[in-house]
Amino acid sequence: MKTLKETECREIVKVVKISGEAAVKRRIMDMGITKGTELCVKKIAPLGDPIEITVRGYELSLRKEDADKIIVE
Repeated sequence: MKTLKETECREIVKVVKISGEAAVKRRIMDMGITKGTELCVKKIAPLGDPIEITVRGYELSLRKEDADKIIVE
């Protein structure tokens, strides 16, 4: 298993689990990232932060810190 932070650009992955504190998990899930959701990594900023993904048909930017809490396959 790997995290969203370790995912390559243009790679499509599926969310397996969201780790972290309850408040962080809730914030990530409120963005539409839930277990079983497919994500596509669109762009990664030159210094790696933020990561731009497509989820449920819309573009979303995530910090590396948050992307590290999303476990994907």
